[in-house]
Formats: sequence, structure tokens, C-alpha cells
Amino acid sequence: MTNGWRFDNTYSKLPASFLSNTSPTPVKHPELVILNDNLVEELSLNFSKLSKEDLSKLFSGNLLPEGSKAIAQAYAGHQFGHFAMLGDGRAVLMGEHISKNNERFDIQFKGSGKTPFSRNGDGRAALGPMLREYIISEAMHALNIPTTRSLAVVKTGEDVVRENILKGGILTRVASSHLRVGTFQYIAARQNKNDLQTLINYTIERHYPNIKESKNQALDLIKVLMQKQIDLVINWMRVGFIHGVMNTDNMTISGETIDYGPCAFMDIYDPETVFSSIDQQGRYSYSNQPSITKWNLARFAECLITLIDEDKDKAIERATEIINSFEKNYELKWLNMMRDKLGLYGEDPKDQVLILDLLAWMHKNKADYTNTFCYLMNEKVPQDKIYKDERFTFWEKKWKERLKLNNNSEEKYLKLMHKVNPLVIPRNYKVEEALQAANKDDLIPIKDLLKVLQNPYDSNVAEYINSAPRDNKKYKTFCGT
Repeated sequence: MTNGWRFDNTYSKLPASFLSNTSPTPVKHPELVILNDNLVEELSLNFSKLSKEDLSKLFSGNLLPEGSKAIAQAYAGHQFGHFAMLGDGRAVLMGEHISKNNERFDIQFKGSGKTPFSRNGDGRAALGPMLREYIISEAMHALNIPTTRSLAVVKTGEDVVRENILKGGILTRVASSHLRVGTFQYIAARQNKNDLQTLINYTIERHYPNIKESKNQALDLIKVLMQKQIDLVINWMRVGFIHGVMNTDNMTISGETIDYGPCAFMDIYDPETVFSSIDQQGRYSYSNQPSITKWNLARFAECLITLIDEDKDKAIERATEIINSFEKNYELKWLNMMRDKLGLYGEDPKDQVLILDLLAWMHKNKADYTNTFCYLMNEKVPQDKIYKDERFTFWEKKWKERLKLNNNSEEKYLKLMHKVNPLVIPRNYKVEEALQAANKDDLIPIKDLLKVLQNPYDSNVAEYINSAPRDNKKYKTFCGT
């Protein structure tokens, strides 16, 4: 019984330097925790005839789906600026599933045991971080932000040792591919030009066939990836999302958000916000995300120099010209995104000052980022006394004057604002509450949270719109490895 699986495993046919054939390590007592029924349907799968026990075996790797071809992918990465040869140390790609719409998706088990790339790691994952990825990735999807998805989470029945002894878990991750900037870094570091050209050809065939006939595929791939990544980070900034670990191995070639380790959503607006326990210098803070995106893109461009032009100096010059256009492209798109958040149509020379004045006020007054825009949309928000501040009312008056331009109306600007400003986000403390309950086998809080997060632009459930309780304890997240 195939249950709808249609595997066509192209990556596993690439040269041996790209991957290692491996299989998930069976676990003792797999137990299905959560299954994404909506995604099951989108993938044209059908598990209606499988028992919970069989589903547990399937999504733990104990029972391999028909047609799968298990491999671990090779890649490198700059981790907090330091280069390392890496690879899937605790993940196995089961294969590429083709939906009825002929869309191709990687099906990957995360936390499925040791691989040849595990180094000193145990290849396992804790249940909590896997459920976190499930919650946040599905929230990002509902926020209309490109992302990997989560199909299922199982408990392994085994413990993993981190700072404490934790329950083990395995996540089934779905992505349009797991090609990363780090994939290119790995192949480029091996200095095999044929392999690098193979990777370029594979990437273009899979993701960007529109540049197949390009006279300079390498150069155009840099251009298209830059636009994809600008669009992605603009979306992150729009909703206050902080990735937390923007290493080059966590930047996808498809432009999807990947790896939800020490990620979180900003409550109080502060550009220097960092949630990751290991980011001591603030490298991956909220405000640094655009500049790190550019830095990662520069590392990508370096990989392709030999394919851009035989003359190395010319190749560097052409690649540098593209990378240096990042700021102008980003600033223009960021400005337009912020105009949308404020319901502004058209352009006005004073728009940037208007936007920056609001952000400066939010920062100084420790205003909630999400709820400030909700307040401007006439939504009821907690702690709204802050918006009676004299400086804010002065700013609000200027904003309302600007709203009158370009035949705008209340109906028009509110419609635009509601399209881009979520009413609910995965509040960090609500996520933690749900994870703590799940660790005690109570899944109700997770299911309630997921239900609210499915409609972030419509749900205005009072319980989920409050900022984190204001205390002296700084919220931290951990990568789970």
C-alpha cells in the first residue's frame, strides 16, 4: 500500500560527493504525537487505512515508505561566521514526493539517528524542539511567509541527553528542496568544477527553469536568489520574526524559511532583540537580519566565481556589483512593506520619516510591535493606555493626514492593513506553555494554539494577543542540538 506516496528521487542520483546513502535508526517505542491533516491532503496522501501504530512506525523511520531512497545530504556552512564542513548530522532525506499537482517536495526525517555527517552528535532530537518547529513553521505558512512545513511529530520512546535528560522526538519536514547556500559551499570547497556545474544545472532545473537559457546562469542565479532572500527577510521583518541562527547552511536556495531552532517573535519593539542562548554578540538580532542576508549572499557568490567568468577579476567585479545592489533593493521593498502596514497608498517624500518616527516611539516606549499596528487598525488591544501618549497622538495626526492622499479611504486602508498585519502571532510564552503541557502528554494547549494560528489575520482571541508578562527574566531559546 503506497498511501499516495509518489517518489521520484533525483537528488540521490547526483555524484557521491553530494550525499551519503543512509537510513533512519529504528527507535524503541514510536508514538505519533501530531499529524498535519491539512498538509496530508495538500500532498495528495491518504493515511485513512493506517492505524496509529502504523503511522507511528512510518513517521519514526521504523517503517520506510514504498519508493523512498534514504540519504543524508552533504553541505557546509558559516556558523556564526566560522566555516565548517557539515552535512545532515541528524536528518535523513527519505525522497522527493510528487503531489497530484506535480509539485515536488522533499520528505525529511529530523532527529532520525546518526549519519556519516554526525561527527560527535547523537543524531537525535528532543521532542520539545521538534514540536516548536511544527508550531512555528505552520504559523509562518499561515502568515503567508515562504517556509518549510511540518507533516508529523512522533515520540521515540527514548531519552536524549542535552543540558537535561529529555524525551526524544522525530519531525517529518516538508520542503520544496533542502538545497542551501551551504550545499554550494561544500561543493565549491572540494574544487571540482564539474560537480559545481552539476549543482548549478540541478538547481536551475528544479527551482528556476526560467533562467535555463541564460547566457550566464551563475550570475543570474545570484540575482534571483538575492531577490528571493530579500522578499523572505522583508516578510520576517513585517511580522517581527527573528530566525536566530542565520548560518549559511540555513539559507535555502528556494527562498523558504528553514530550521526553527532558537527562533522567536518579537513582543516589545527593540531592533537589537536576540532570543538565541548562543548568540552572545547579537549577530542574528532582529535589525541585523538584512545585513546577514547580504553577507550570506556574498558567500554564495564566492562559490560561483569560477563559473561566472574565466577571468577571475572580472568574475569578482560582476558578482560584487550584484551583491552591492542589495541595500537599494532591500530598502525600497522594506519601505513599501511598511507603507502597507500603515495603509499608505502611493508614495510621499515624507513617508520614510513618518515610518521611522513611529518605530523610534515604539522603541522608546517599549510598545508591542504587533499590537501597535492592531491598534492603528482599530482593534482592541491590551495596555492601550500607552497610545494616549502625547508624542504618539502627534504622530497619529500626521499619519491620518497622509492617509488622505491618493484617493484613499478608511475601507481601502484598513483592507490593506489587515492583509499584512497579523492579529495574532505565536507569542513566545504561549508556545512555551503549550510545549510544557505536551511534555506531560497534554496536547490540548498545542492544538488550541495551532487552531488560532491558522487564521492570524482574522483571529482576535484575547488570550493570545497579550505580550509576554513583563518581568526581569529575559526569554531565551535553544537550538536543541
